[in-house]
This record gives sequence, C-alpha cells and structure tokens, in this order.
Amino acid sequence: MRQEKFKMERPNLVKPGDHVEITEIQTNMNFSYIIEPAVAMSGCFKGNNRIKAREGTIVAVENTPRGFIVTAEFEE
Repeated sequence: MRQEKFKMERPNLVKPGDHVEITEIQTNMNFSYIIEPAVAMSGCFKGNNRIKAREGTIVAVENTPRGFIVTAEFEE
C-alpha cells in the first residue's frame, strides 16, 4: 500500500473511507494528480515516483492552517 497527501481547499468534499479516482497531469519533468471531480491536488512527483494506481481510498482528512490535507491510500 502507498499513501500520498493531497491539498483540499474546502471542507467536507471527501471523508475517510471514500473511494476516489485520480487523474494524472504531466508537465515537462513532473507528474501531479487530482482527486476527481477536482476535490484535491497532489504535489509534484518525478517520473520514477509516479502513482501507478488510478483508484484509492481516503484514510484521513486533517484541518491545518494551510487548508485541508487529505491522505489517500493506493494499492500498487
């Protein structure tokens, strides 16, 4: 299992236990991911560290001063 963090701007868009799909976005040298439908966005990943799975489960949502941090778990 692999866990990754995503930034969510508004509360209550997802909750722990929710099954989610992600979309991969490729730039020149990096990859980033969006929990659909535009719920939260990941940071940047190098090509050798891409998320291979396109579906996962939310395991935690944390309210921080920077916004909501969503942790999703993927089977890889």
